Amino acid sequence: MEKRVKIGILRETKIPPDRRVPLTPSQVVELKESFPFVDFFVQPSDIRCYTDEEYRYLKIPLREDLSNCDILMGVKEVDRRVLIPGKTYIFFAHVAKKQEHNLELLREILTRKIRLIDYEYLTTDKGQRVVAFGRWAGIVGAYNALRARGIKTNRFKLKPAYQCLDLDEMWAGLRLIRLKPGLKILVTGEGRVASGAMETLENCHGLIKVSPDDFLTREYDVPVVCQIGPQHYVKHTDGRPFDFNNFVHHPEDYISDFLRYTKVTDVLIAAHFWDPKSPVFFTREDVERPDFKISVIGDISCDIEGPIPTTIRATTIAEPFYSYSRTRHCEEEAFRHPDNITVMSIDNLPGELPRDASSDFGKQLMGHVLHDLFSDNDSPMLQRATITSGGTLEPQYSYLTDWVRGGGGQ
Repeated sequence: MEKRVKIGILRETKIPPDRRVPLTPSQVVELKESFPFVDFFVQPSDIRCYTDEEYRYLKIPLREDLSNCDILMGVKEVDRRVLIPGKTYIFFAHVAKKQEHNLELLREILTRKIRLIDYEYLTTDKGQRVVAFGRWAGIVGAYNALRARGIKTNRFKLKPAYQCLDLDEMWAGLRLIRLKPGLKILVTGEGRVASGAMETLENCHGLIKVSPDDFLTREYDVPVVCQIGPQHYVKHTDGRPFDFNNFVHHPEDYISDFLRYTKVTDVLIAAHFWDPKSPVFFTREDVERPDFKISVIGDISCDIEGPIPTTIRATTIAEPFYSYSRTRHCEEEAFRHPDNITVMSIDNLPGELPRDASSDFGKQLMGHVLHDLFSDNDSPMLQRATITSGGTLEPQYSYLTDWVRGGGGQ
C-alpha cells in the first residue's frame, strides 16, 4: 500500500499579487484519478484566477491551515512569515542567482529546515527546462508592445490583455487592427519567450516575416517582423565566425553588432537571454543619435541596468508603460512627449492571462514532474532543482553559502 501524500496549493502572497495557480481545478481532479494515494487541499484566495467555488464545485477541499500537508505548491515567492517548518515547498524562488531582494527568504527557509524545490531548475539531463511560463511571457509581451504602438501613434486601440477573457479573445482583437505599412518590428531571441512573441505577431493582419538581411536593407509596403539570435547581434572581437557554444562559454569575447538594427527598427521586442558578461545591445549615448529609430521597446527579458539602457525599472500589469527621455535619460510620463521612447517592462507578464498560462503550466508539471514528486522518487531532476533540505544548502547550490552568511553582495 502506497503512503498517502497530502498536497497543499498555496494562496499567492507576493506583492503585487499574482493570480496564477500551479494546478487548475480540473487538473487536480485528473491527478486524483491517476494518484489515488494523493489528497489535495487548496488555501482559499480571493485573487486567484480560478475561484474557490471552482475548486469546491469539483469537491476539492479548501483549507486555511495547510500544516498537515507534506508538499506545498505555489507559483511565486512565498511570504517568509507564513512558511511552515519542515515542509517541502515548490515555487519560483528566485534565490539561486543571489537575488538580493530574496536573501531573507532564503535565510528563513534554511532556518525553518524547509526542502525548497525551484521550478526554474527542473531540467532534463541535457539542461533543458521542463516547466516554464516563458512562452506566455512572450505571447503577452509582444501584445503589449503592439498596444503601446497603437496608443503612441493613435492608430488603433487594444484593450489590456488582463481584461481579455482568454488568449482567444486577445488574439481575435489583434486580428482586427491594421499596422502601418512599412512598420518594422524586431524580435531578439530564439527560445521559448521569443517563440511566444512570434505566436502573437503571427496573428497580426498582413504582417510578414523577413530575413535579417532584408530587414536591414529593404523597404516594404506592408508591416514586417524579423527575428534574430545572437549570431546576428554580436560579433567576436577578433573577427572569427560566430560560434554559439563559444559565445555561451565566453560571452566577454564578443562585442555588440546591434546598432545597425536601431537605424531601421520601429518596435523592438526583447525576448533574449542575456548574460551579464555579454555586451550590451546599445548605450544611452546611442539613443541620442539622430538615426536611432526605435520608438517602442517591449522588454520582456526585463534586465534592469542590463543590455537595454532604457529599461530602468520593471513596470506592472496595472501601469505597464513609461516613457524614456532620449536626452535626459530618465523616466517620464508615458506618451507625454512623442519623441520619447515608450517602454514596457512588466516582469510577470503571464499573470495577464492567468487561466491559460496556469493550465499550460499544470500540463507541464503533470507530464514531467508530479509522478516523481508524489511518489517520493528523488529523481536526478528533482535533485537538480532542490536548493535546500534540512537546514542546509544542497551541494550544487553551496556557492550561496557565503552570500547567505555574509549579508548579501556578489
